[in-house]
Amino acid sequence: MNLSMKWLADYVDCGVSVKEFCAGMTMSGSKVETYETEGDAVKNVIVGKLVSITPHENSDHLQVCQVDVGGDAPIQIVTGAQNIVEGALVPVAMIGADLPGGVHIKKGKLRGVESNGMLCSLGELGLTKHDFPYAIEDGIFLIEEDCKPGQDIHEAIGLNDTSVEFEITSNRPDCLSVVGLAREAAVTFGKPLNLKAPEFHGSTDKLSDSLSVAVENAQLCPRYIAGMVKNVKIGPSPRWMRERLRASGVRPINNLVDITNYVMLEYGQPMHAFDQRYVKDGKIVVRNAKDGETITTLDGQERQLSPEMLIIADAEKPIAVAGVMGGEYSGIMDDTNTVIFESAYFEPVQVRRTAKKLGMRTDASARYEKGLDPDGCQRTLKRAMELVELLGAGEPVAEFIEVDNRTAKPAEIPFDPDWINRFLGTEISREEMVKTLESLDIQVKGDVCVSPSFRIDLERPADIAEEVARIYGYNNIPSTVIRGVAEAQLTPQQQFLRKAEQTMVGLGYYGTLTYSFTSPKCFDRIGLPADSKLRKTITITNPLGEDTSIMRTTTLPCMLDVLATNYKNRNAAVALYEIGKEYLPTGPDTLPNEPNRLTIGMYGGDADFFALKGAVDALLKELRLPKCTYVRPSEAEGVFEECCALHPGRSAVILSGEAPIGYLGELHPTVQKTYGIGTRTYVAKLLVQEMAEMAEAEVTYRPLPKFPAITRDLSLLCDDALPVGKMEEAIEQAAGKLLEEVTLFDVYKGDQIAAGKKSVSFSLRLRSHEGTLTDEQADAAMKRVLKALAAMDAVLREA
Repeated sequence: MNLSMKWLADYVDCGVSVKEFCAGMTMSGSKVETYETEGDAVKNVIVGKLVSITPHENSDHLQVCQVDVGGDAPIQIVTGAQNIVEGALVPVAMIGADLPGGVHIKKGKLRGVESNGMLCSLGELGLTKHDFPYAIEDGIFLIEEDCKPGQDIHEAIGLNDTSVEFEITSNRPDCLSVVGLAREAAVTFGKPLNLKAPEFHGSTDKLSDSLSVAVENAQLCPRYIAGMVKNVKIGPSPRWMRERLRASGVRPINNLVDITNYVMLEYGQPMHAFDQRYVKDGKIVVRNAKDGETITTLDGQERQLSPEMLIIADAEKPIAVAGVMGGEYSGIMDDTNTVIFESAYFEPVQVRRTAKKLGMRTDASARYEKGLDPDGCQRTLKRAMELVELLGAGEPVAEFIEVDNRTAKPAEIPFDPDWINRFLGTEISREEMVKTLESLDIQVKGDVCVSPSFRIDLERPADIAEEVARIYGYNNIPSTVIRGVAEAQLTPQQQFLRKAEQTMVGLGYYGTLTYSFTSPKCFDRIGLPADSKLRKTITITNPLGEDTSIMRTTTLPCMLDVLATNYKNRNAAVALYEIGKEYLPTGPDTLPNEPNRLTIGMYGGDADFFALKGAVDALLKELRLPKCTYVRPSEAEGVFEECCALHPGRSAVILSGEAPIGYLGELHPTVQKTYGIGTRTYVAKLLVQEMAEMAEAEVTYRPLPKFPAITRDLSLLCDDALPVGKMEEAIEQAAGKLLEEVTLFDVYKGDQIAAGKKSVSFSLRLRSHEGTLTDEQADAAMKRVLKALAAMDAVLREA
């Protein structure tokens, strides 16, 4: 629904800017999508008066104009238009002006003659002949409005309305009208609503002498009113009406058609006008279509009707599809003399079904199918007659013919202020509630609310509470905890998983998500032994296919599938993680264990074994795991059977104390080839569910050191087979409490080292928390360290 702000001002003066209007209406329940001011693309265009017109000296078709634009002297503009005359008022795009379509006006010369602007046509202003019927399509727009040279074109021709677009929900058809939105605006901003009942005089002719109305299906058409206009004078609508229709997104056509569209937009009630010449014998019959009947609608298409469809017919044939569209010969033509206006209420479901079956979606059907106000039919018809008199478009007949078979009564809804306050969590007084409801035309009679006929959405106490809440202001309702529901918070397990995810993202890894079901062939692809317990899986009874027939017992193949897909898609470097479940069978009649696992995969870029180990170290530290160590898979044989998919010399099992918590390493070349990954690939899997149980629950505070530290470096010569991790453990145990940190900074194997040996260098940071550490204390600690290392055949390397 597009709302003209000029039109709205007829009913309510909100006294706010358009931005404040949009915000206020949205907060009170009428959602605003956007707003647009007409002529925004037209800038620096003013009214000019053609003072003189002379032929161009170097052209047969160009003319040189002197144009008064309200300045001290006329400006010169060269144009090729032939419809201009001296003394005419025209739109002038000055130097620097902008026009629709990205046109920018610059100073220039045409055939050697200077031109300081441009005379504009309707199209160049973004307008059509429907907006100004007296103008011509191909030529300069000769303005007939009351304006003067130098006046801004927006003000001069009324191209300055603001249109606000509303998203009207299906339960509020009353807001598909200017009056409905004006009513909402008046309540929202606390302003009076200026709504007058339409009035017209009309002739005293007896309508029943020339027209009869019969409704055969009162259930589908509870109310039908017909009126007549004689001596019709077809012509263009006045500018104010054309402006409002244009701002509402409706094209002006002629005064009679525009009146029906204007009233539909104003009151939300569609109307139809029939040319009396094509209403056979002056009879209007509202009935169901007969089997085999057809109608050619206003769009020129023949439609096949069926008996469940409601139609408007004359004495012989259908002349309109009720609530959808009129027939071919029911429209208004240039020689129309007498018009029959229809204002009716049609049952919404029937209109929707008919429109859908015929493949027609019109403004009328869109309104009828939502449910209109049966009481509004007569008011709408009176307003149309009032406009006919106001525009001099004909002579209305005062008498109406009405068929009223309504049986529905206004809805009565219990009104309990205490219940509303409990429901909303507010403390609004009864008096304030009553004031709010009555401002919305909802009558409060004791403990009952009587819904107005145009509010079809009010059915239950919660609807009344909503009306109170939206006008009171949702932002004014205090936040409260939902009663009867436990306060939501993450469990320790959830907090641990979320911390793991956040850490991995912080380390630069992207999260992924794979299916929990997989193919039995995945075990062969990672080289799992035939007797592996991981091959004992849960089979899906009705799988999508063989590739998704079992529940996974390991997440490694799923990660490798994702890495392989990325490699095939030419992604040069990938770093991924996934937190997902494995499904480990427990017995034939029991549910499986479903532990969470964190799987990591990477290749390309800076990916190598140490980059992966660094990421795992950072994760374990952030999750506050106790001291973790890395051992060869052969030293923890049988713990992780998937380690068969890893390179035997570039992989490790991770232990926290004595408990295994995961593994990491480079993918075995055979497995890498099986998955079609043409570069070294690194993977890891961590048992996050078990890790969560081992993690330190509380953070231990350590004060900043008060005393300086001493750093000592060690370069050691040892057997190549001696793990660096065991050397670190020996250093930590020997140095005792004085050791603050030990860092490996170099491992060397080469010509300067004997075969089977390697050089390992550590940096030790020593500090005492009781006083300044002396050289004697540091030397003593280093002696203990060297002694412990010597027991492992690791000795100081000679310079």
